[in-house]
Amino acid sequence: MSVTKFLKPAAMAGLAVGVALAFAGTAEAQKRVKWKMQSAFGSKLPHIGTSGVRFSKNLQRMSAGKLNLKFFEPGALVPALECFDSVSKGAIESCWTTPGYHIGKYPALSFFTTVPFGPQIGEFMAWKMFGGGNELRDEIYVKHDLISFDSFAIGPETSGWFREPIENLDQLKGMKMRFFGLGAKVMTKLGVSTQLLAGADIYPALERGVIDATEFSMPTIDIALGFYQIAKNNYFPGWHQQVSVSELLMNRSLFKGLDDTHQAMIEVALGESVMYVYAETEAKNFGAMAQMKDKYGVTNHRWPDSVLKTMETAWLEVVEEEKAKDPLFKKVADSYFGFRQQYKTWGDMQFLKGTYQ
Repeated sequence: MSVTKFLKPAAMAGLAVGVALAFAGTAEAQKRVKWKMQSAFGSKLPHIGTSGVRFSKNLQRMSAGKLNLKFFEPGALVPALECFDSVSKGAIESCWTTPGYHIGKYPALSFFTTVPFGPQIGEFMAWKMFGGGNELRDEIYVKHDLISFDSFAIGPETSGWFREPIENLDQLKGMKMRFFGLGAKVMTKLGVSTQLLAGADIYPALERGVIDATEFSMPTIDIALGFYQIAKNNYFPGWHQQVSVSELLMNRSLFKGLDDTHQAMIEVALGESVMYVYAETEAKNFGAMAQMKDKYGVTNHRWPDSVLKTMETAWLEVVEEEKAKDPLFKKVADSYFGFRQQYKTWGDMQFLKGTYQ
């Protein structure tokens, strides 16, 4: 065989390999995902903001750069509390947010973030993941072409920054206060005028007197927001948020359009994030409490048991009132309280109730 005759088929084979590689490269390029992920929390805010940045980086690590949910600061794409509609329409693909920010549309969504006088993380996640809680959340979201997965959990919060110590609940009447979720309904029943503000908007409102007091999160986060500069009295416990769980809210059609590998990466990265962030908050807040006291002159108060009892009574009244006027709220509340009643069989027998030292 002549050299010319040999080279021709070899050249054709080389061309075929080159074309195949080109198509493979194109297919590989098509697998790259670039989504926008706006956060409701600033990237520098401990736990709640930094977790979103960490999650985004973890996806890039697992996918070798092929799955990119780019973190955007609050308000960079849409107002911080208005992700629901934008993601539903597909204007942005996803948001690092919390169901509690969508209560203007569905008050029942608050149950999937946190519940006043609620359980610790184990019991709460048991209801959400295995007791039908997250399934109820999805029943709401599917109507709007939305889907979400739990994104992080944080430990107990504090329940208020006040300029002056609160000696009795009568002092709360007429007070203007930023408050979150179902706890806001309790405070309203106690005579407080509540409003929901995004984290970045709270300090200016407090400084200008638009609000008289606020709650937002926990010492590590509240220090970063500077509340101690205006209000020196911080109240514990966070009766309204014993554990708080947030979400990655996504456009359902776009998520379902991802290949199975990318879907799995998102789900697994979020599952890891939930426990990582919770442990992080538990590890750092006692140090932040000491810092508030020793460095910033904050007085840490604990509500008397009598006050907590009054708040709990108000909460149970809120539940019955909301159930009576909102069938969806009743459906979710019945699921939540029904699970808690069953859980007591395990919890009451298993967990220590006192101090044994």
